[in-house]
Amino acid sequence: MEVDSKKILEIQSKILSWYEINKRELPWRNTHNPYYIHLSEIMLQQTQVKRVIEYYNKFTMFYPSLEDMAQAPKSDLLSHWIGLGYNNRILRLQKSAQSILENYEGKYPKDQKELQKLPGVGIYTSGAILAFAFNIESIVVDTNIRRILIYEFNLDENISQKELEELAEKITPKEKAREWNNALMDYGSMEITAKKSQIKSQGKQSKFVGSTRWVRSNILKKLLIEKYIEIELLKKTYLEHDIDKILEKMQKDELLQIKKEKVFIFEN
Repeated sequence: MEVDSKKILEIQSKILSWYEINKRELPWRNTHNPYYIHLSEIMLQQTQVKRVIEYYNKFTMFYPSLEDMAQAPKSDLLSHWIGLGYNNRILRLQKSAQSILENYEGKYPKDQKELQKLPGVGIYTSGAILAFAFNIESIVVDTNIRRILIYEFNLDENISQKELEELAEKITPKEKAREWNNALMDYGSMEITAKKSQIKSQGKQSKFVGSTRWVRSNILKKLLIEKYIEIELLKKTYLEHDIDKILEKMQKDELLQIKKEKVFIFEN
């Protein structure tokens, strides 16, 4: 995609100037530790910033290092995670910590494709780790940044993700990946909002209560308190849901294990 260099400079200047005055104080911006950046990015998926702050502070206190995360009992991790939702996120983070310790001598690789070999790390999360931890120019396009690019460059909303990623790379100021992407995050969430821009998000989260996610969450909460749950009881409790299918998926995600018509919390 061809972009006028003058237009790029104008947008860079406008957004960085705005950020200097309006930037948010967030705990994960006070560190360059790639593990902490990774933790924050995993938490921020599908979750509002305000809620994440409390959990981030708790997790960095209980699990201050990759080793602590890698060695933690799953039941403890899940107990601390309850309330954030999408519980397999924390299990993928633990597997990533284990992989980094085993395969990368405890150091995060500084290559986007290499980072994507870690469980649960896609193109966005890998780019965020490189930008925020190492100040390396990378591909970082989330919902906010997508909206900014479409709004500021007057693009068609149906533009492909690949084209947006190419544009995002082109407009990143040299040696300012960290500052620039933080600025875009704030500019998108505070200034060029979905309401102001009228640009629709690509995905909308479905209703939680009564959903499969809600059932999974309730099962997990109960398992963290009780030793086991009878499968028959779950079927009677959640008549409108396919409990066998839900439990099969939870077992595959290593959230629980099934033995003799009972479910137990999945331990390390």
